[in-house]
Amino acid sequence: MRPSVGIQLALAGCLFVTAAAPAVAQSPAQDSAGRGGGRGGLPLTNLPRTVRFTTDEGTWMSLDVSPNGQTIVFDLVGDLYTLPISGGKATRITDGPGFDAQPRFSPDGKTIVFASDRSGGENLWLVGVDGKNPRALTRGDKNQYVSPVWAPDGSGIVVSRATDPYASTYELWFFHKDGGNGLRLLGAPPAGAAAPAAGRGGRGGGAETYNNYVGAAFGKDPRYLYVSARTGGFAYNQTSFTWTLLRLDRETMTTEVAARSAGSAMRPALSPDGKYLIYATRYDTSTNLRIRDIETGDERWFMKSVQRDDQESRWTRDLMPGSAFLPGGAAMVMFDKGKIWRVDVPSGTKTNIPFTADVEQKLAPLSKFEYPINDSTLIVQQIRDAHTSPDGKKLVFTSLDRLWVMDFPNGTPKRLTSSTAGEFDPAWSPDGSRIAYITWTDSGGHLMTVAANGGTPQQISRRLAFYARPGYSPNGSRIVVTMGPRAGRMEDAINAGPSELVWFPANGGAATKIGSGAAGTAPYFLRGDSSRIYSGRDVDGMGRQRSSHAVQRHRRHTAALTER
Repeated sequence: MRPSVGIQLALAGCLFVTAAAPAVAQSPAQDSAGRGGGRGGLPLTNLPRTVRFTTDEGTWMSLDVSPNGQTIVFDLVGDLYTLPISGGKATRITDGPGFDAQPRFSPDGKTIVFASDRSGGENLWLVGVDGKNPRALTRGDKNQYVSPVWAPDGSGIVVSRATDPYASTYELWFFHKDGGNGLRLLGAPPAGAAAPAAGRGGRGGGAETYNNYVGAAFGKDPRYLYVSARTGGFAYNQTSFTWTLLRLDRETMTTEVAARSAGSAMRPALSPDGKYLIYATRYDTSTNLRIRDIETGDERWFMKSVQRDDQESRWTRDLMPGSAFLPGGAAMVMFDKGKIWRVDVPSGTKTNIPFTADVEQKLAPLSKFEYPINDSTLIVQQIRDAHTSPDGKKLVFTSLDRLWVMDFPNGTPKRLTSSTAGEFDPAWSPDGSRIAYITWTDSGGHLMTVAANGGTPQQISRRLAFYARPGYSPNGSRIVVTMGPRAGRMEDAINAGPSELVWFPANGGAATKIGSGAAGTAPYFLRGDSSRIYSGRDVDGMGRQRSSHAVQRHRRHTAALTER
């Protein structure tokens, strides 16, 4: 036995709308009572290992552009970086073991909001554009936050929030920049509260209702807020997508459908000049962007085959990475396929904004556990097709998809061949000198024989097929076997196609057909008669599984076995 080895594991809310709006409600008290870091000793403090590298690409990077159009902020491997609008060397402004993501500049360009679990649970945080003076805007250790965005007047942040770390349905909330419990804008009312009145396509009733809201965005008119919405959360094996763009009127607190598509309408972006709406949708197998002329309502494809959306998953970082328009609306900056791009509007012409970033992450101690590994002996859990030799002194069987032979009953098993193919259904020759068996690989199988004491196998069949249940004739001159097409066994074992009973010369050669549709028990002979073969078959044609319960009819096949 080899020695043991180590296996490495790797504050008060501020009003968002007029006081008359009936849909606004404060969050429950416990939402702000918790303090980050109270769950399971988080955040981690013992981080003795460090990984460092430099990269010029990333994965699912959400970004924003400063109000003056000179600086990009983006997330990369759980930290925030700033970058000149022309590209170059990125500057890391946050660090530590927390996962910082989804940054957005305040309208005055002095503050960045982002989501982070640096306190032990995910919350909204604010930090200066130089990375200094970070502070938590929300409290709690069981919430999720998606795609925060500043209100146009800079008074606070609109964000999607789920109140369970494993939930995939998000309400839309507003949090004042100075803190507080926040105000619910869209989502289910708390238990016992009256449902709000619905507007066109409203959220309180009518023909359509929604309970999941992500990707909020403002346009030129601060009265209106756009958001992607659907009913229901994550589900396995989704075959249709139902995200719809809604427009929320902040004065009446009613919503209406702004855009919908068979492939969903997601992650809206509105140009600051009020001319264009861009959103993502699935078309065929790819995610694409559509652009709408807001004045005329005309739409067309803007960009095709961009970063794949996250509709099939749990959209914990929204359905698409965050993007942003440049001031004036002549272009937008977005992430796609690992890089940052400037995309002209409305032409869709892309120009790469090159960057490099130095990544440094602290890692927790390496977990190591000692496990004994037995690499000298193995107790197998299954032995198949065990048969004693004609003299009863040997036993052949299949285990681990290989043929083994041993002295019976207390010998030590040994391999019969050195083949890498699967070896099955062994059958002794009448004199015990050879063993017939069948093989199977990804390409198909053959009928083979090998000396009873091992050695080089001999191929008996001439073509690849699915062979099963071989048996020697009593005089040892022929081998009878079931043969069928191999493709059916590779693609659909239940409907494997027709099989037939054939025989081969024991030393190899062409197959001779005996009968069609042979199935059930292995072929066998009686009283040493090599001219007649018997095979069990189901009486009523209901299949092999039924044969163990039904009376079996023995079919006699004689013509092809007449001795010459």
